[in-house]
Amino acid sequence: MTRIKMNDERFIAEMSAGRITMPYYSARGQECIPASISVLLNSDDYLVTIYRGIHDMLAKGVPAKLIWAELAGRETGACKGKGGPMHITHPATGCMLTTGIVGAGLPIATGLALSSKMRGDQRVTVTNFGDGASNIGAFHESLNLASVWKLPVIFVCQNNRYAEHTNFAKGTACDSVASRASSYNMPGVQVDGNNPQSVYAAAKTAIERARAGEGPTLIEAMTFRFNGHTMGDAGGYIPEEEYKAAKENDPYPKFRAFLEETNVATPDELNELDEAVFRELEEAVKFAYDSPLVNASDVLKDVFA
Repeated sequence: MTRIKMNDERFIAEMSAGRITMPYYSARGQECIPASISVLLNSDDYLVTIYRGIHDMLAKGVPAKLIWAELAGRETGACKGKGGPMHITHPATGCMLTTGIVGAGLPIATGLALSSKMRGDQRVTVTNFGDGASNIGAFHESLNLASVWKLPVIFVCQNNRYAEHTNFAKGTACDSVASRASSYNMPGVQVDGNNPQSVYAAAKTAIERARAGEGPTLIEAMTFRFNGHTMGDAGGYIPEEEYKAAKENDPYPKFRAFLEETNVATPDELNELDEAVFRELEEAVKFAYDSPLVNASDVLKDVFA
């Protein structure tokens, strides 16, 4: 969670200073979900995520320096500087893609899970998406096929309550995304996405089911994004009282306090963690800025469609 939070804040700082220009989708407030799920995954398990998915990729193990170089348009980036923030892949850690197309990752994740079943290996696929994507046709098609074929895939809806500028209740006919699982004969569970223990428990059950050949699970993790949809969006459409209540439930300080209260970690140990992450990010930023920009003559290399 510390790495995700500090990385997000550093990206915003670099963009605000004009050192990087790109569309960036902050996940501040959503750190708990990927941090709690990633510890249950093997290095070769698959991850498919969205444009607001840098936090998911960090949690899965993609080196920060490769992400920074990619977002800075450098040749040393995870995709040689051509993918940017919305189209990153890093197969070495099982991170198959981020996508800027709402809902587009769901059928790809379903296909990856099908490949695992056909090979007979123990890989599972986790696919993250927002609440808005649950209203896309690909969501329903993917859940249906995954259930019919009992595929080892976990659908994780990171419900941050807003699909761009639209509140969940104003754009969705049902009360929860998780309730849609019953239509496809799979378990569906809604959890507090700001509570690591709750997310971990739901993910553990879902991953164990998938590895045992029992099929998919839909998890809806309720959370909140503290920044606008993208940089430049001040979030003025969010009611002040709703925002205030969400900030009071910020998972990051709450979990740090929990670690101290339960004697899992001392304040000094947590400060050392902060310092280690700070150094890691300093090195990542330096690596990115010291690397060469993508050469215009290479723009069409490695492009297949």
